[in-house]
Amino acid sequence: MTKRVEGKIAIVVGAGQTPGETIGNGVAIAQLLAREGATVLCVDRSGERAEKTAKEISSTGAVVSSMEADITVADDCDRIIKLAMTRYGRVDILINNVGIGGGGDAPAHRIEERVLDRIMDVNLKGMWHTIKAAIPVMRAQKSGSIVNISSLAATSGATQMAYEVSKAAVNRLTTHVAQSNARYGVRANAIMMGFMDTPMAITGIAQATGRPTEEVRAERNAMVPLRGKMGTGHDTAYAALFLASDEAQFITGEILRVDGGMGLGLA
Repeated sequence: MTKRVEGKIAIVVGAGQTPGETIGNGVAIAQLLAREGATVLCVDRSGERAEKTAKEISSTGAVVSSMEADITVADDCDRIIKLAMTRYGRVDILINNVGIGGGGDAPAHRIEERVLDRIMDVNLKGMWHTIKAAIPVMRAQKSGSIVNISSLAATSGATQMAYEVSKAAVNRLTTHVAQSNARYGVRANAIMMGFMDTPMAITGIAQATGRPTEEVRAERNAMVPLRGKMGTGHDTAYAALFLASDEAQFITGEILRVDGGMGLGLA
């Protein structure tokens, strides 16, 4: 049976693993794409973390490499694409997984400008930088799939104005890119995640609030309608694999909820 992305060149931005008990979205996506036949370039602000992911994947026999880059720096994003082209000759898949929250985020009447600027720089401008760098290559190829990791916070929430607005903007960035590049065979879709059991979410909240991770995990599990349990990085990875693959060749501009029913407002 043919692997689902066999022969494709994939860049996973945010492929490093945040310390914690569970697997992060970026690592899970990189692992799955490699397992399904893609050559993967693992990118992270921490070169050490990117290299660790790449080494773990290469032990399975997959073709994988890594690099350190900060997506808030436009030149770094240009370097990502140039390196992929130098090593592999094309870019078929771009996964934008970098995102931050917290750090003083608050409702609109309380948030400080520096906090808003930092979150928007990473979550929105950083994603725009990588897309801007990749689009000329994908247009020239007449093909390419961009998958942006968004959040259910784009349509709900009332306590983290910067994060919520940044993810709403990611959704519109996705549909904009889809609309402006469809004629060139380039697709763009986003995954709007609900509560996920990842280190960034669980460990991050536990550290920020001074609570045990198990207490945070139990509280968030109880809020998920589907089986009362959060998703994992693997759930994000399977959605990303589908959208990146030719199975989704007629899908563009889609904002796919992966949220266990949270966005439906179920009782």
